[in-house]
Amino acid sequence: MRVGDSPLCVPRGGNGLLRVGVQRWASGVASLDTALGGGLAYGRVHELYAAQGEDVPAAAGFALALLTAMAGLEAGDGRAALWLRSRRAVRQGGVVQANGWTELGGQPGDCIFAMIADAKDLLKAAVDGLRSGALGAVVVETQGNLPELDLTASRRLALAAEKSGTTLFLLRNGAEPVPSAAETRWRVAAAPSRALPANAPGAPVFDIELLRQRSGPSGLSWQLEWNRDRRIFTEAAAAGALVSLPARGSPAAAGAEPDRPEAKEAIQRAA
Repeated sequence: MRVGDSPLCVPRGGNGLLRVGVQRWASGVASLDTALGGGLAYGRVHELYAAQGEDVPAAAGFALALLTAMAGLEAGDGRAALWLRSRRAVRQGGVVQANGWTELGGQPGDCIFAMIADAKDLLKAAVDGLRSGALGAVVVETQGNLPELDLTASRRLALAAEKSGTTLFLLRNGAEPVPSAAETRWRVAAAPSRALPANAPGAPVFDIELLRQRSGPSGLSWQLEWNRDRRIFTEAAAAGALVSLPARGSPAAAGAEPDRPEAKEAIQRAA
């Protein structure tokens, strides 16, 4: 679901452009949407970091959920998404499975995947994709620190996304956060799901932490369950998940495995 902010006329630093009526995607979780000023902004850059190496499938699953909802891939509206991957990301994370993405509610046939070995070419392809205005969203997936993705490069991506209105997700695995022009920055980890009747695998659950946003509160965390039919999130506790989390909010951080394996199964089928 897409909502609009109250009209805004806020000068952006140094380039004379105005932000007017930013469109936002309402996640379905009131506290999350309130913290984001109404929802996750379209036409902006959003960074997603896997909390640990074993959370790479969870971060990919979270990106797939956001891509499905925000790019309209469930609606078959004809606007394809573009997913660009570095060679290291492919080696580390494997390939996205169509069946797994379908189970998350998406239309994988509407996404174009490309592997680009050279980092500069990868970022150039992302800028070109954003500037085209023909895409529902763009994902750039990298593995490890990427010196080429410096503040200047991230500003170029942010300007291209804002001008075209195309949302960019930077999926940064095995990397430490660095200064960037991203609108939001998130840490993502897998969390246990609640089993369905007959002990069937439950819906994917994600631990997310808002590390930074350009204008608004940060340092907040949620545990979200993905509703593939409505393509929104619900709070896992409200959905009935019986989960005991360590202080950091990630089972992986405590060195413990989830009580049930079902939580990761749907995500791993997509990654």
